Amino acid sequence: MPEQNAGSTAETPPRRATTFDDLPLHPRLRRGVKEMGYLEPTDIQRDTIPAAVGGRDLIGTAQTGTGKTAAFLLPLLERLLGGPRGRIRALVVTPTRELALQAQEFLKVLGRHADLRSIAVYGGVGMIDQERALRGGVEIVVATPGRLLDHMRRGYVDFRELQVLVLDEADRMLDMGFLPDVRRILASLPRRRQTLLFSATMPKEVIQLAREFLTDPKTVQVGETTAAAVGVSHLALPVPAHRKSDLLKALLEDATMTSVLVFTRTKHRADRVARQLSDGRIDVGVIHGNRSQSQRVTALTKFREGRHRVLVATDLAARGIDVEGVSHVVNYDLPEVPEAYIHRVGRTARASRRGDAFSLVSPDEENDLRAIERHLNVTIPRARLPGFDYDRAAPPAPAGGRREPRSRPTGRGRSYPPRGGGYRRR
Repeated sequence: MPEQNAGSTAETPPRRATTFDDLPLHPRLRRGVKEMGYLEPTDIQRDTIPAAVGGRDLIGTAQTGTGKTAAFLLPLLERLLGGPRGRIRALVVTPTRELALQAQEFLKVLGRHADLRSIAVYGGVGMIDQERALRGGVEIVVATPGRLLDHMRRGYVDFRELQVLVLDEADRMLDMGFLPDVRRILASLPRRRQTLLFSATMPKEVIQLAREFLTDPKTVQVGETTAAAVGVSHLALPVPAHRKSDLLKALLEDATMTSVLVFTRTKHRADRVARQLSDGRIDVGVIHGNRSQSQRVTALTKFREGRHRVLVATDLAARGIDVEGVSHVVNYDLPEVPEAYIHRVGRTARASRRGDAFSLVSPDEENDLRAIERHLNVTIPRARLPGFDYDRAAPPAPAGGRREPRSRPTGRGRSYPPRGGGYRRR
């Protein structure tokens, strides 16, 4: 390695933050960080907060459960400190009600000592209270696209003083068909603003959106965006479609499955699976788009507090469930796209913990499983549950009714091995 001359002015790389005290955050925000229970910043927080505090447009990509929410809320709060009050100066756009409420809860703690007001704006509830808050002068709005546009059409929102825009879970918003709404919102915002875009995956549609609406963004990617969260142990359990519910009940006889998130593809199947588990005396909640906001909040609260051992959900909720201590994720149905598998299993093994992801794979889902394996570039172990009767015939369909529907005719999907014994590999 060549020696430097004594008079060299070579730039020394900045020292990497090891604590939140090393980050450019006001002491009032550091108090909120401590009250949140954070001990040290995650990689995505270390690598994005300094640039974002400096006003740089930014694209942050990291796996689910790595602390992206605090990575954009802390610099947002830092930039708004000391500025005018009573005007909307920051907007966070997120795809689901659950994510909007999650960001709002983070703001309440992280920004507790910042004297900044915020409101979560989402559908499924009345508009009057949201309208009052918007007219009353909040500094931060966290919103889902559809409800935000409703308020904008009614003239309740004034973005003339907006300084910071955050697009949270941008890939999911585009996957859910929100791109036209997002374009309408962005077209109504001041051109001179900071834009932060965060996502767990980076499909070409997100890259195109970034090119259109960000200016010379700094790009931060932590880990592989095609990989599931570190610490997740995956396993595929092949099973006839009509035996899935019974296999799920048999799995739940394992006492180590203390906090279980079960994903189905449709709202109807979520309701049916929850009903079958409840009939088996298992404490279960259900969350999907047809549930009212109060029902969704109640189910999520009971699951978070341990009063529900199982929560059955559709992919709509995959990004909005921020619950510590989820021991297992069960894919009752494999998802439509491999990226959705990453988000589902990311609900466990959060904050460097470990967790298990089981996938119940019917014969018509084998192609889905192979697609997920190709996407993640791994082979997921298959296993059979000892003592389970895989060969029991399907019961006759009731008159005028149908048997258990096939999981899906075509698609993709995927999964890996559990900790401990109990399952026999093929």
